[in-house]
Amino acid sequence: MDASTALFNQLKNADPFFLMAGPNVIESEEHVFYMAKHIKAIAAKLGLPLVFKSSFDKANRTSSKSFRGPGLSQGLKILEKVKVAYDIPIITDVHETIQCEAVGQVADIIQIPAFLCRQTDLLVAAAQTGKIINIKKGQFCAPSVMLNSAEKVRLAGNQNIMVCERGTMFGYNDLIVDPRNLEWMREANCPVVADVTHSLQQPAGKKLEGGGVASGGLRELIPCIARTAVAVGVDGIFMEVHNDPLNAPVDGPTQWPLRHLEELLEELISIANASKGKQQFKIDLTPFLD
Repeated sequence: MDASTALFNQLKNADPFFLMAGPNVIESEEHVFYMAKHIKAIAAKLGLPLVFKSSFDKANRTSSKSFRGPGLSQGLKILEKVKVAYDIPIITDVHETIQCEAVGQVADIIQIPAFLCRQTDLLVAAAQTGKIINIKKGQFCAPSVMLNSAEKVRLAGNQNIMVCERGTMFGYNDLIVDPRNLEWMREANCPVVADVTHSLQQPAGKKLEGGGVASGGLRELIPCIARTAVAVGVDGIFMEVHNDPLNAPVDGPTQWPLRHLEELLEELISIANASKGKQQFKIDLTPFLD
């Protein structure tokens, strides 16, 4: 069994769920190391398998004035150092097919951004790295679209796929999380992840000084969405975490404060264990649906 499949099976079988967490974007090597150290300590204390997340480039920004990160080359060097120093798997996004090979040499999981979830060439190029592929459901998509996206990865020869719910656009500059999607996305026949931070974005909902706009968000509702997701029985929780969200250069309004991470995760573990939502997916419910 190769390393990607072994990690995929570990995450798929995590009880009650696995955690993908980290700052939205690489701000500096020092900051990423600080976040990785503290998030790993919390996850280890609680017994949650951890995949550390941070982006080397935020290519999809509301404003051209927004901070984007260090870029592919420097960003991957930093993520590789974190991976080795703390012995944790890494997830990061790709935006173009030409990035996939380089990212696949460092990342254990390659993430397909929501806006790109239907881009066949990108899905195939990511699949061909042999790494686990986490596909975020587009804000404009029904959950059934994830079946087709996952199938593109499988047809490219990669069976290690996850699909991720991150809200659906409702009206202008707002997202709604429909808990039914978390069950319907099971039809893609792979682990389901809930992004409990991006799903509370308010795109273009925050004006910047000097002109331009950025994403706003509803950080205070992160526990609400997370509680719902673990009660339903998701396999993984994706959340962006920051030690100082109010001063984060990107997506501060939807990053969860590091100082409150442990208490939130403790609550989510309790809810997941009480609800048995994940186990429910393993039971044939057909007799109850007539």
